[in-house]
Amino acid sequence: MIPAEITGYYQYLSPENLTTLPAEYNIINMPSSPTSSSSLAYLNDLINNNYSSSSHGQDLMMSNNSTSDEDHHHHHQSIIILDERKQRRMLSNRESARRSRMRKQRHLDELWSHVIRLRNENNCLIDKLNRVSETQDSVLKENSKLKEEASELRQLVCELKSNKNND
Repeated sequence: MIPAEITGYYQYLSPENLTTLPAEYNIINMPSSPTSSSSLAYLNDLINNNYSSSSHGQDLMMSNNSTSDEDHHHHHQSIIILDERKQRRMLSNRESARRSRMRKQRHLDELWSHVIRLRNENNCLIDKLNRVSETQDSVLKENSKLKEEASELRQLVCELKSNKNND
């Protein structure tokens, strides 16, 4: 809502024209500034609840020197403009929410892809570790066997030297 429209609504509610307003319009609680956020809410509530659902709204306009069809037409157009803006805003919000859901889904898909890639990499590393471990086991067994053979050969060499010295 632009300030000119607010001022346009405010003319219907100016304090000098409040003498014939019914009690349900709650003018005592009317905001003091036509541009404050509370007055926007107040005016929207007043327009949506009172002008549209009651004949008092027409009485109100008539008692405030707004008897011309042009003023009534302007008021009706203002309400239509507010409704159109509300519809555009709702549509914009829906579209924004849809884009947000799409971004979230895309991010989730990327995360799942990353999880799958990391699991595959982890499985490959586990397989490689198992192969290295098996190789290490066989190398350790062969090393142990070679040490045993080396010990036996040293023993044999020592026995041969001892037999040669005894001859």
